[in-house]
Amino acid sequence: MAVTAEDVRTTALSLPGSSEKPAWGMPGFRVGGRIFAALGDDDASMGVKCPREDRAELIAAEPEKFFLRAGHDDAYAWLRVRLGAVEDVTELRAILVDSWLRAAPRRLAAAHPELARR
Repeated sequence: MAVTAEDVRTTALSLPGSSEKPAWGMPGFRVGGRIFAALGDDDASMGVKCPREDRAELIAAEPEKFFLRAGHDDAYAWLRVRLGAVEDVTELRAILVDSWLRAAPRRLAAAHPELARR
């Protein structure tokens, strides 16, 4: 079963300190005032925080899942994810947790060692 925009919303909002606030006219998810995920305008993709140096490897490994929006994502530590290519809610949660950890205030992240990067 494909992962949906509602799965993104439910999973993102389940993370500590998370809230929903529009970003660029689309649903955005924040922690500590920083965006860690945003749904695409078609509800078929989402953007997440990802170090620029890691993006090429992820895209090369799974181009059906990961991509950049040309001309928009180039200068930012951001990666796009096609929801239809995400295996299940467990994988979705792993992607969102990684992004959340990159945006969360250090104290908040430290208070949730169960979410620490493995």
